[in-house]
This record gives sequence, structure tokens and C-alpha cells, in this order.
Amino acid sequence: MKANYGYMDGSGEYYITIDTDPCNDCTDHPCVAACPVGMFEIIVDDYDDEVAAIKEENRKKVKYDCAPCKPVTDRPPLPCVEACPADAITHSW
Repeated sequence: MKANYGYMDGSGEYYITIDTDPCNDCTDHPCVAACPVGMFEIIVDDYDDEVAAIKEENRKKVKYDCAPCKPVTDRPPLPCVEACPADAITHSW
């Protein structure tokens, strides 16, 4: 299952998507430590699996919280995406 965290406004769509199937297979969840803003957490989903999620307080400001990691020019991969060994994290912008 894919979980989308973020929002859409007049300037675009800003979502971080976590594919919970491969995320469930990851035991270390390095994405949590890789995020300099600390917006990732580990939750127990509806299927009793431990998966990464975006904290509730960060979901409506993903665009701004991710801004230091996603500059306008010279766009390297987000640290959370790069740290994910399961390739379970993507973003929409």
C-alpha cells in the first residue's frame, strides 16, 4: 500500500509517498535518522506492521520542511530517499 503525506495548494502538489510493503521489510528504518528536520516516525499500521510515516505536525508543511534538502538549483536526492534501502520513499515535486 502507498501512503501519501502532504498537501496540494495553488502552487502545486507536495507529497512524500511511502510504499509500506517494502518499508515493512526494512528493520533499521534509516530514513528516520536521515531526515534533518526529524519529520519521520515509525508507526504500527493497520496490518500491525512497523513502517515509516510523516509526523502529523509536518504533513501540512512538507514543502517548507523539505526546502533545505530540496534547493531550487543543484537538486540532489532527498536524504530520506537516498537513505532508504528498500526504495520505498518518493516525492511529488
